[in-house]
Amino acid sequence: MIWKKKGKFFDPTIDKLANHIVEFAQSPQTIVFDDFIRVYFSTRTRDEKGAYLSHIAYIDVDLNFEKIIDFSKKEVIGLGHLGTFDEHGIFPISPFKDEDKLYAFTCGWNRRISVPVETGIGLAISNDNGATFQRIGKGPILASSLLEPVLVGDGFVQKYEEIYHMWYIFGTKWIPETENEPVARVYKIGHATSTDMINWTKEEGKQIVSDILNENECQALPTVIKIKDTYHMYFCFREATDFRKNPERGYRLGYATSKDLINWNRDDEKGGLFKSQKVSDWDSEMMCYPHIFTANEKVFLLYNGNEFGKFGFGVAELISE
Repeated sequence: MIWKKKGKFFDPTIDKLANHIVEFAQSPQTIVFDDFIRVYFSTRTRDEKGAYLSHIAYIDVDLNFEKIIDFSKKEVIGLGHLGTFDEHGIFPISPFKDEDKLYAFTCGWNRRISVPVETGIGLAISNDNGATFQRIGKGPILASSLLEPVLVGDGFVQKYEEIYHMWYIFGTKWIPETENEPVARVYKIGHATSTDMINWTKEEGKQIVSDILNENECQALPTVIKIKDTYHMYFCFREATDFRKNPERGYRLGYATSKDLINWNRDDEKGGLFKSQKVSDWDSEMMCYPHIFTANEKVFLLYNGNEFGKFGFGVAELISE
C-alpha cells in the first residue's frame, strides 16, 4: 500500500469551532454523503472534580478532504445514565449507514475503583441525517463475557453479502500496578457477525490478528475496507506499559489482509504508513486510531498523532495498492 500523507487536517487547539471543543479530536470516523464527508470524533471536557469526560462532535468536510465546511453545534449523543456502561464517556463512535438508515456503534466507558475503566459497545440510531443519535437502549449490545472478561469496545461494522461483520477489541487481562507503572490493560482484536446488528455471534476470546511485540501487545481500533478481492485492515498497537511518554513503546499502525474475513495475514511493512522521521512533526512520536474509507473514488485514511489525538487528526490518501 502506497500512501501520500497530506498532513494534519484538524487541530481543536487551533481551529476553535465551538466552546466545548478545545482539545482532543480522537478516533475520527466518517459517513460519506452525496456532497460532503462528516467526520465524527471524541473530544473531552472535565467534570466538577476535574476528571475527563469524553463527548462526540463532528466536522463536515468537502469530498476531496481539503476544507472544513461545517461543524456540530449541538450535542451529538449524550452521556449515559448513572451507573450505565457509558456514564463517563463515548470514545469512539463508529457511524454506519445501512440502506436509508444511519446508525452508530458507540464505545462507552465508565470509571472503576480497582482499575481506571470498563467499556462496552452500544448502538444508536439517527433520525436527522447524523446530527444527533438516540440509543436503542440504555445497555450495551456487546460487553464483557465468560472468555472476554474486560474491556470490550472499538466496534467497527461493515456489511458483506447481507451479513454484518464487526471487528472489535476485547481485554485479556489487567497487569497489576508496580512502583513505576499504574495498572495496565491488554487487549486484542476479535470478530463477530450478526443479521440484525443487535444479536452478535463471536468466537469467545479468539484473537484474529497475531502479535509481533509480545503476548502483552495491545491492539486497538480495527478498521476494514474491501479493495478488489482483498480485505484490508488497519489498526494501532503498542506495548502495554511505558507507552505514554516513550515513543519507542507507543502506538503505531499495524496492517493485515484477508481473502475470506476469517484468516488474517499481518505484515505492517506492507501497510505503508509510518511515524514521521522529523522530530518536530505532529506524528513523529505516535500514530493511532486509524479509519479507512472511500470518497469521491479515492481511498483515505484518517489517524491521530502525538499524545493520543490531543492536537487533532490528519489524513493520508492511497496512491496505489
